[in-house]
Order: sequence, then C-alpha cells, then structure tokens
Amino acid sequence: MADRGEQDYGSDVVVDLLARLEVPYVALNPGASFRGLHDSLVNRPGAPEVILCTHEKLAIQIAHGYAKASGRMMAACLHDTVGLLHGSLGIFSAFLDRVPVLVMGGAGPMDTARRRPWVDWTHTSLVQGNAVRDFTKWDDQPASVEAFPEAFARAGRVARQEPAGPVYIALDAELQEQALSRPVPMPTAAHMAPASRMGADPAALAAAAAALVEAERPAILTAYAARDPRAFEWIPQLAELLGAAMIDDGYRLNLPNRHPLTQVMGDALSDADLVLLLDVKDPSPILGQVDKNTRTIEPRTQPGTRIVDIGFNELHTSAWVQHHGSLTAADIAVTADTSIALPELIELVESLRAAEGPGRTAARTARRDALAARSAARRAGWAADAAARRDQRPVAPPRLAAEVWEVIREHDWVLTAGTADGWAGRLWDFDRPYRHAGRSLGTATQIGISLGVALAHKGTGRLVVDLQPDGDLMFDPGALWIAAAHRIPMLVVMYNNRAYYNDWDHQVRMARKRGSDMDRVNVGVEIDGPPPDFATVARGFGWHAEGPIEDPDAIRAAVTRAARVVLDEGRPALVDVVCQHR
Repeated sequence: MADRGEQDYGSDVVVDLLARLEVPYVALNPGASFRGLHDSLVNRPGAPEVILCTHEKLAIQIAHGYAKASGRMMAACLHDTVGLLHGSLGIFSAFLDRVPVLVMGGAGPMDTARRRPWVDWTHTSLVQGNAVRDFTKWDDQPASVEAFPEAFARAGRVARQEPAGPVYIALDAELQEQALSRPVPMPTAAHMAPASRMGADPAALAAAAAALVEAERPAILTAYAARDPRAFEWIPQLAELLGAAMIDDGYRLNLPNRHPLTQVMGDALSDADLVLLLDVKDPSPILGQVDKNTRTIEPRTQPGTRIVDIGFNELHTSAWVQHHGSLTAADIAVTADTSIALPELIELVESLRAAEGPGRTAARTARRDALAARSAARRAGWAADAAARRDQRPVAPPRLAAEVWEVIREHDWVLTAGTADGWAGRLWDFDRPYRHAGRSLGTATQIGISLGVALAHKGTGRLVVDLQPDGDLMFDPGALWIAAAHRIPMLVVMYNNRAYYNDWDHQVRMARKRGSDMDRVNVGVEIDGPPPDFATVARGFGWHAEGPIEDPDAIRAAVTRAARVVLDEGRPALVDVVCQHR
C-alpha cells in the first residue's frame, strides 16, 4: 500500500494546496467525478475536515456562512455539471454577499477515451465554468496536475481579494486519479496570499474629511464595512467626532444597535445635509423610499444633500446581474477599502476638529444630544409596541423576539441571519461585532448560511441562535441532518407564520389594487393544510425539538430547555413557535 503521506496521486496535490490555503473544511455531497479527491480528503494527513451535505446548494451556503462569521475561506466540492447546477444558487448568493468561497467541481474525464458510457458523457460540460462564470470572480479548468498549484494559488488570491467573492475550479477526474512519478512543487505562502488592501487617494480622502466637518447634520450609512470587525468601533468613533447619525443597512453588523447615535433610515436621512456611504454596494434602497404598490421611488433625503461615497464603487459592478442598483451621483467618490480608509479618515477629521471654535463644538454636542433623545424615544416606542402585543395569538413577532432574548441575554450569543421581521434588532443588545453575521438573503438561503455561521463558532462556547422562517426551511429540511451528523450546536427557534408571507403581502397589494377577492390572497402562498410539524421533522433527524407552540407563555421555558441542550450537550435543538404574519 502506498504511503499516503507522500503525493501519490493528483488529488493528493489538491489536498496539499487546500492545506496551504488554510482551508479548514470541505463541504460536499458525494459524486463519482471527484472520487479521487474524496479519497484524499479522507485519508491524507492534514486534509480539511469533510462536512457531508444533503444538497450541493447547502454545501456552498455552509461555506458562505462560515466565511461571513469567521473571515476565513472554506471550500465546497460539487459533482460535475449536475452538482454545479444544483449549487449555483449558493454560488450566486455568495457573489451577491461578497464572501470568499472556493468551489471545486469534478469534471469529465475530459479525455473522451477514458469516459464511462452515458453518465460520464451526460454529466460533462466542455467548459464547466461557463455555467457560473457570470457570478463568480474567476474560474479555471487546469489541464494537468502540474497546473494545479497555479490554479489554486490564483483562486485563493482572487477569492479573498476585496471585494471578495466565490471562485470555481473544475478538476478533471482523470487528473485527480493520475499516479505521480514525482512530487509536484507547492507554491510559497507569498504566492497564495492576496495582495494588500486598497488605500484611498489622499487628496480625495482629505476632501471627504473636509466635507464631513463642514456638514451640520451628517449621517453615516454603512453596509459591508464591518466585514472587518474593527469597523464596529471605528464607525461610532467617527460619528461621535461629527455628531453624525449612524444607519446600519444590515449586510454585516456594522454598529452597536443601542448606541445613542444609531438611527433608522427615515429619521436620520430626512434632515441630513450630507450622507457618508461606507462600503455600500447599492445605496438606492436606503436613500429612496419605495411605494410597493406603484414601484415608484421617492427620495428620503432633501434636495441639495451632499453624498460622499467611500467604497469599492465600480470594482464590484457586474456585466450580468445589476446588483449595483441605480446609479448614485456622489459629490465625492473615493475608491478604497474602508479597512484602510476609515482609520485614515478619522485622523483627518480629528485634525480638522482640533481647529474648530467652541461654538461649533457646542453645536455638535447639541446634535448628538438630539439624536440620542430620538434614539431613546424610538426604543421606548418599540418596547411599548411589544408590550401591547404581548398576549396576542398566534404569537406576535415582538413577543417571540422578547422571549428568546430573555433566555440568551445571560449567555455569549450569536444571531445567524433572520431577525423575526426586525424585532431582534429592536429588542436585543448587539454589543459585539460577532453578534450577527448579517441579514438574511432571502428564502432558500437562511438555514444553510446559518449552519455555516454555527460551524464557525463551534467550540467557542457561544450560543448560536437562528430565528428560522418556515418557508426557508421547507426548501432544505435535510439541512437539519447535517447539523446533527456533524454535531454543529445551534438553537433554532422557528418564526413559523405558516406562509411565504412576503409574497402574501404582495398578493394583498395586488388584490386591493385590482379589486380581487381578498379571501383568495392565501392561495399559492399559505403553508397549511396540513401545517408542517417541524419539531417532529427535527427529532427524526436527531435533534432535541419541541412544539409547535401556540401559547406565548410557553415559549421561554421551551427555549431555555433547548438552549441547555445546545450548550451542555453540544448538539442542535429546535423550538417551533407558531407566529402571526407580521
């Protein structure tokens, strides 16, 4: 038998390259097109741990969530063309969310003389990367084992270079299984690492600082800046210097939600005379208020409000999907990584502030006090709204969020994606940058990404909580098996309104607009008749599970028991709570 500590096969080279890239896990659903790589992952010393998944999309989404929560790149492996197509939604979501995911696919064999009849032909594309090229940063299909190091070194650099994103490498099945006559040289650490981050044009950044200091009512809007956790402290520091309102778009946890300068969109933007965008890919949903009935947009800002944009600007623009949104005309646009630009901007603002007179300082203090009072009043209003809805049945979303908060607040906790229609953000205290990996990306994305977030925090002792919509879990119930099989500790509390409610809301709008029968707006969107029993499903996959719970007074005890299972036994637990639509 060969010594598997040596490079005996092409797939051993791949595993060595993954180790050089410090990839901790490879998520996969098994496929014959990467049987050679699978063998090396299982048997080669130093190989990443295999996470067996029930669907290729989930494999990508686990890597997605892991990268968001940890800042480290994870890999996923897909079976030939069919697996790539199954995983394509996951790749697309990672592209939109700007996370580095290394996707590997088995291919071929590309040598037609080596193919098995039928299956190797029907599953093989001539250029596999074509299927996902429009929503990956880069792809490759190396033609020899000797070309593997170049492909993986570049893939690691491209995926992690900001703005980050997924990359794809198709690995010929014949090359994976090729016996080697000599070792293949490995690239150095310098070859594998991404280049340095992008700094700002000094003159442009100085102009931005001057505009911020001149503004009387500045607002700071941020979306992705806290992919670097240090931004969680930098942004409030800048806001306090300026007396600026802060708004978090939620793609990452950018701000402490109870900071007195943290505001909501409408209040903060309606009176702003300058808006600073920090790593905002598409500011149009925030700067504009959409009428969902007519699809028309009204600006939230006043005429003459200046825009200063610091971020990647056109570097993340796609020729295929228009995820950049409508064009925002910035008065000052600075192309830079906010991880570099933010501390430099703070220094410039501090220097300019030092030359200000006492009158300007007093005005900033008054502005901070006014924003703090507005923030306190808003939080009091949310608390009052939650109290007024406390005993409603089905359970009101604020009651669900409040009961979960009373359980987890005594622990070191993490929220994965969903927020129970925003109520977690209103009632919980997000006081650390790791408390939330970023908002949900929509139906059929949350449970997979949540598993990745929980995997990233495994072994830390933190209580990872997923406020899980029912419609999302209906797409991927098999995800529950992954958590049980790999003992990924996670507390799932179902936000179960027994509907695809976002679409229900749209059907209500259409019915009102057209005069249609309001009694039929549930057709095609309601998840009922029969209602799924998620607790029974979860127990069948090996979870601790309780529910469905309809009595709001029973939530806290059930969540407490489930949390103890997660923390004490290191295994997943689910509590199914039947909730209102809003």
